[in-house]
Amino acid sequence: MIPESELAPRHAAAERLLAGLDAVLYGQEALTRQVVTALLAGGHVLLEGLPGLGKTELVKALAHLVGLPWKRVQFTPDLLPSDITGNHILEERPGGGRALTFRPGPLFAHIVLADEINRASPKTQSALLEAMQERSVTVLDTTHALPDPFFVLATQNPVELEGTYPLPEAQLDRFHVKLEVLGVGPDVLTRILTTRPEGRPDAPAAVLADGELRDLVALVRRVALPPAVADYIARVVHATRPEVAGARAEVKDNLRFGASPRAAIALAGCARAAAFLAGRPAVGFADVRALAPAVIAHRLIRSYEASLRGLTARDIVGSLLDAVPELPA
Repeated sequence: MIPESELAPRHAAAERLLAGLDAVLYGQEALTRQVVTALLAGGHVLLEGLPGLGKTELVKALAHLVGLPWKRVQFTPDLLPSDITGNHILEERPGGGRALTFRPGPLFAHIVLADEINRASPKTQSALLEAMQERSVTVLDTTHALPDPFFVLATQNPVELEGTYPLPEAQLDRFHVKLEVLGVGPDVLTRILTTRPEGRPDAPAAVLADGELRDLVALVRRVALPPAVADYIARVVHATRPEVAGARAEVKDNLRFGASPRAAIALAGCARAAAFLAGRPAVGFADVRALAPAVIAHRLIRSYEASLRGLTARDIVGSLLDAVPELPA
């Protein structure tokens, strides 16, 4: 159990981070909290929403607030894998002769903003797989470690489909959460118009000291996960699989494939982070229920019939949360 003397100052640092994001992105407190939750869980984030809703500004503000080097990659169909991982170049040696030298790409940053990720070709998208899962890249049979911590925050536009490539399920599974960025109300729009004539916020100052984010991530991993809550996570994730014996009818009818063990690990990590942000040293059932749609839904593959009925993956996760009891019978 994390002692209160250690929890309180770390929790205050996380609150400063949340306040800084809320000062940049007006009226999106629920979204910013989920982004920070995934960040503290050590996971990557996929932001989906229409243009102009602040997805890019959110990621830029996050990078400034944590005080870590970051890079932005604008994904386009002609982007090559070496454009993001880096490549070897031929350089002159000081004493004469030439040698191949590895020149790191933009992935070698603590925070990477992958803008419009679904515009990149599958070959370039796949170059992110090793980086996101293994925190390393391999070029010419040599593996290069990425900085620690390392986070990918990607954006995609769900409407403009011309010239885009849907993300493969294997890559979607690398994201801890997929979050929908929605519009704001007229009161928030009025605040933006009256305080930001050009619509762009000023870059915030760092609120975390050097290495403090790494310490926060390490502390979150120490948040207690009671056996009953771990069992609940396992049963919810297992219930998404239509091929297992005893699968629920709504799962068999609406899903082709369910969530993997990686989903359970991500859900446990995000639940730990949510408990920490609430100032608690242990995870509760409510943390799991609140985060399950964002963590599990994008990992499910719906049946054709479910798509025709307009049933979303989040709808299916919601019905499972209602059906699976917190404590086994």
